[in-house]
Amino acid sequence: MDDLYLKRKERLLFFKNMRKKIFDNKKEDIKNNYTKTCSTCDRVLTKEELINNLYVCPTCNRNFNLSAKDRIQMLIDVGTFKEINGRLKAHNPIKFPGYEEKIKSAIESSKINEAIITGECMIENNRCIIGVMDNNFLMGSMGEVVGEKITRAIEAAIKKKLPFIIVCTSGGARMQEGIISLMQMCKTSAALSYYNKKNLLYISVLTNPTTGGVTASFAMLGDIILAEPDALIGFAGPRVIEQTIKQKLPEGFQRSEFLLESGFIDMIVERKDLRSVLGKLLYMHQGV
Repeated sequence: MDDLYLKRKERLLFFKNMRKKIFDNKKEDIKNNYTKTCSTCDRVLTKEELINNLYVCPTCNRNFNLSAKDRIQMLIDVGTFKEINGRLKAHNPIKFPGYEEKIKSAIESSKINEAIITGECMIENNRCIIGVMDNNFLMGSMGEVVGEKITRAIEAAIKKKLPFIIVCTSGGARMQEGIISLMQMCKTSAALSYYNKKNLLYISVLTNPTTGGVTASFAMLGDIILAEPDALIGFAGPRVIEQTIKQKLPEGFQRSEFLLESGFIDMIVERKDLRSVLGKLLYMHQGV
């Protein structure tokens, strides 16, 4: 009886290990054959298709979100990016409960220290200072460190007499930092005002979404404002506005196409053309 019990136990253990092995292999297959479904047209895209098409759906032209690192790689000349102030990290200035854990989780998941990466680079052989926001880090929200990094990048552009580019994506000011996050609107706007007096070029690139305090400050202060197609750009959300003014909003309100028609932005640029357009603008404004 004991022998029979042991054999049965060994058999169960064998099948349990086999199930685990099959399940682990299946997970690895799913990981290797990564797919993403477009929420607009329901097309299923493989990782290879996404990479080859710069994370734009080839069927409906929907622009998927890009990480800051991927966007930098897409825009700059290879090997020219030198990050500045990369070690700056958010802390908890008003002792908001659970904020430290959120920051730690955001750093681990996004593999960056804050919601913006700044640095010096070349775009089609034109030197510039660039800041690229990442909505994988707490929705690209603007806190004290984001404002500080942008301000320091502007100061570096002034010192080196270089054009300044920001690629914006954000859910707005970071509520866990209270009034300190709102103060970054004034801080970045003041730095850009000083930058403007030096007759240097500032280009703002708006991507989906660009909202809240970021829109109400540096995002809309560009000498030239570009946007990706169908990007959500605004201060408050459409539902909040409708409830406030008690009116139905126009079709496509707060999308980049509507803003272009209304004169709030200068140009809508396809993702595949953005590097070329930025290169041309930088070249045209050399010495200005």
